[in-house]
Amino acid sequence: MQSGRGKLKKWLLEFEVKDSSINPLMGWETSTDTLEEVVLKFPTKQKAVEYAESNNITYKIIEPKKKNLLLNLMQKIFLRTDYVA
Repeated sequence: MQSGRGKLKKWLLEFEVKDSSINPLMGWETSTDTLEEVVLKFPTKQKAVEYAESNNITYKIIEPKKKNLLLNLMQKIFLRTDYVA
């Protein structure tokens, strides 16, 4: 399985669930708040902030975590500089 990093440059505006509860029949988490299903995508952080502020939406910015890319074995072999040719 491969994990692509191509769609990581989008910013999301997600709404928090206001009243979640457990469905007594099935045991699933349920809510009467339909905003939890809405996810808005923006090309930049600034556009997302502008949208939230223009619509009086309180927001919290969560910066993406920096991912340390591990080199695989072949890359380590070809990038080695401590050997004599």
